[in-house]
Amino acid sequence: MFEIVKAAGWPIWPLLLASVVSVALIIERLVALRRAKIVPPGLLQRAVGEFRRGGDNSKLIEELYRHSPLGRVLATGLRNVHSSREVMKESIEEAGSAVAHELNRYLTTLGTIASISPLMGLFGTVVGMIEIFGSQAPGTGSPQQLAHGISIALYNTGFGIFIAIPSMIFWRHFRALVDGFVVEMEQQAVRLVEVMHGERK
Repeated sequence: MFEIVKAAGWPIWPLLLASVVSVALIIERLVALRRAKIVPPGLLQRAVGEFRRGGDNSKLIEELYRHSPLGRVLATGLRNVHSSREVMKESIEEAGSAVAHELNRYLTTLGTIASISPLMGLFGTVVGMIEIFGSQAPGTGSPQQLAHGISIALYNTGFGIFIAIPSMIFWRHFRALVDGFVVEMEQQAVRLVEVMHGERK
């Protein structure tokens, strides 16, 4: 592997950096975007039940806010439960936008790596080809040497595509996951508004 990296020349180093960043982001998002961590099951029912029991609701809201992204949205709604339905919905929408932005963190970087890795690989190949043909003096180059140089130059393109494929797969997977979480949080927030304003039991 080290021989391939060495043979591919300096353009492969940005690709290696991109691959390290991509792997780090994929691992971080796999850990951060777990369903139990984002939208814990039964959280809405527990929050409504404890809120209706009375007691120190400010403490409940604070704990709920720190619990999870869904908890943050529900806590914002419960903070404004004595306001009108419209005010409560607006506060929930604001909290939901902030949570959605946080869930999308690092996905732009991962998508950028997926998009530019093949271009970076192509750039490395072009640089390699320029060096190969520039070093060939008239009447001195052998076909074997030329073929070897071309194969080395193509390492960059191959490595760029190798980085781009998993990066694109995980980027699309995480985007779909976040969209699903946002829809689920919206549904639970609407249910909270209707329950607290007496439109549902």
